[in-house]
Amino acid sequence: MRVTALELFAVPPRRLFLKVSTDEGVAGSGEPIVEGRAATVAAAVGELGEHLVGRDPFRIEDLFQVMGVEVAVDFHGRVHRAMAKRLARALEPYDPLFLEEPALPEHPEALREIARHTSSPIACGERLYTRWGFKDVLASGVVDVIQPDLSHAGGLLECRKIAAMAEAFDVAVAPHCPLGPIALAASLQLDACTPNVVIQEQSLGIHYNDAADLLDYVTDPAPFEVVDGHMAVPAGPGLGVEIDEPRVRAAAAAGAAPWRNPVWRNADGTVAEW
Repeated sequence: MRVTALELFAVPPRRLFLKVSTDEGVAGSGEPIVEGRAATVAAAVGELGEHLVGRDPFRIEDLFQVMGVEVAVDFHGRVHRAMAKRLARALEPYDPLFLEEPALPEHPEALREIARHTSSPIACGERLYTRWGFKDVLASGVVDVIQPDLSHAGGLLECRKIAAMAEAFDVAVAPHCPLGPIALAASLQLDACTPNVVIQEQSLGIHYNDAADLLDYVTDPAPFEVVDGHMAVPAGPGLGVEIDEPRVRAAAAAGAAPWRNPVWRNADGTVAEW
């Protein structure tokens, strides 16, 4: 038996159904969904489906292993230390790629305490700046993955120095980049020359790209094509991406309301970390 096709059906109110057909007329159904992210999941199923067509559907474990999927959990410093310890332990059976910002960077002692309660890798760094901001984090031996943001931490050269520091401590790098095409192109260039890079963040189709998405301001989206979960290093001049300047100028002239981080609150009304 071989898989011949995968069909997705997005239906109200927030469902996504999957039909898997085979060459023997036997079909199976599934419901791959993350609430409110049906389009994102559909894209992931489409990419992963390339590994399934033509394969034996009964080789479940082999197919699972073949299928660009590990999950990192971003705490974003939103929970206090006691709860972070409990969450870290509860998530351990699911073998997350890493736990991101289980505590805010201003609480390094909390990071040490949380790390004692889990074998899952700990990641942080999107709110740290320059190599000096990462020095104590690396020296602590608590963090397994650092996440410098090229637009925050000092640009390409400074982040390359940060990555080299991390390499000396046997710490991986996952550049933070929920930003635009220039920042992402620069991050991909950093990735290409950094042997301890483990994964690259990007914001294609993310929920806050409602007015314009990452590719809307480039002349050619091809450099950011995702193939089997990977992006190639942009090969054009400079960073390898060309900005659509007329569109950028028009958008800037039209103006837009300043974007601000949402204000989130806990059930009791206290302010929560966004």
